[in-house]
Amino acid sequence: MTADAGRWIRNFVDGRFVDPEDSGAPEDPKGAVRGFDAVDPATGRVFARVREADRSLVDRAVRGARRALHDGWASTPVAERTALLRRAADRIEARFDEFVAAEVADTGKPVTQARSLDVARAVANFRAFADVVAAAGQESFLTDLPGGRQALNYAVRKPLGVVAVIVPWNLPLLLLTWKVAPALACGNAVVVKPSEETPATASLLAEVLAEAGLPAGVYSVVHGFGGDSAGAYLTSHPGIDGVTFTGSSATGSHVMKTVAPRVRPVSFELGGKNAAIVFDDVDTDEALTGLARSVFTNTGQVCLCTERVYVQRSVFADIADGLTERARALRLGSPGDERTTTGPLISQAHRAKVLGYFDLAEQAGAKVLTGGGVPELGPELAGGSWIEPTLWTGLTNADRPVREEIFGPVAALIPFDTEEEAIALANDTEYGLAASVWTNDLRRGHRVAQAMDTGMAWVNTWFLRDLRSPFGGTGLSGIGREGGASSMHFYTEPTNVCVQL
Repeated sequence: MTADAGRWIRNFVDGRFVDPEDSGAPEDPKGAVRGFDAVDPATGRVFARVREADRSLVDRAVRGARRALHDGWASTPVAERTALLRRAADRIEARFDEFVAAEVADTGKPVTQARSLDVARAVANFRAFADVVAAAGQESFLTDLPGGRQALNYAVRKPLGVVAVIVPWNLPLLLLTWKVAPALACGNAVVVKPSEETPATASLLAEVLAEAGLPAGVYSVVHGFGGDSAGAYLTSHPGIDGVTFTGSSATGSHVMKTVAPRVRPVSFELGGKNAAIVFDDVDTDEALTGLARSVFTNTGQVCLCTERVYVQRSVFADIADGLTERARALRLGSPGDERTTTGPLISQAHRAKVLGYFDLAEQAGAKVLTGGGVPELGPELAGGSWIEPTLWTGLTNADRPVREEIFGPVAALIPFDTEEEAIALANDTEYGLAASVWTNDLRRGHRVAQAMDTGMAWVNTWFLRDLRSPFGGTGLSGIGREGGASSMHFYTEPTNVCVQL
């Protein structure tokens, strides 16, 4: 299917949208501007065409960002930058329904989630980082010297420079603003490469930032793919001073190799194979509510989602039965229906990957408690990338569906007997993003959470975030932390000044 030829999602460079006909875009043999389809994952229908940036356009964006820094953005007072962020938050709220519609079209997620999580967090991200940067201080030390004299050391933080911001398709607006807000607050210029699957909200945010008064060149958007396209052109550009990336571990490794010759700093939030540990003293209803969220939110397409659930043997049947019941109660359907709880996967290609793990689980002897296939949702949604929420028992840590990130609405339930065994099972992974612990024993909750080899651990909750706290993972789950002061440290470079008194 094809979209209306007049509807393009465009790149935004040097303070303006670049139309296909005036962008210097590469042309195919028929003279058509190179672009790609934006597809609604719920229906499989094309709703727009996206202009693919070529190398020259990426170069223009990077050079424009550098020029904006030199023209005064980097030296703009903190109070002015943070005021701009707050105006941007106000403008997102004023155009809230537009952002919701764009996010739903891009991702197929239920409108209720787009409202309560994705767009609401975009607003919160701008306001939170405005507060963090406005209140930030600087380190200083008095050094004692011979003869009773002293030296004063203090650090001045300067913008990192031009930052490449590469965001994934699962929470495109939330994660975009999570990176852009602190980068701008610290005085950087950014060139954004959104996922080719979810291009709309990055371009819509460009309008909002321009309305808020952001100078031309400080925020640019280049659309395209990874290899031999905008992503590769951006990360390999010599004018980039740092890269922040959220996505797969394999892509993160490739980006690291690309920037290594120029020794550029990176901040990576990558994959996860997150565990939940459920002890037998738990409040069962509270745990089931939390587990249903952590396994099935956004159709399992959240880096923090739980794919491994370790349950103490004496309550294993109760938890398995209860979680199965909650999975079956999920409502798959049109994203615009207020009753819909669960949307599609992002694409047919991703569904094929997830279905491949369904086959692997069957080969490993898994018992399917619920799901395991593709639902029938009627002709309107027949072209969408739908999949059934799925739970397994009968697998072990040796099986590929338990070891490899699936990124879908699936989880394996595995019994354990002792606390020590649960910790060992949960930590038996190359990933280290997040974990959750469910228990009414507060001492055990602290003890087990601290024993997790992860960047984050929750006790009796999941996805509860204070935006000032560090966010990130270990192992294949990433490098570095963002959030609060951690974001400030990545998006700035300190210069230590030493004055002998």
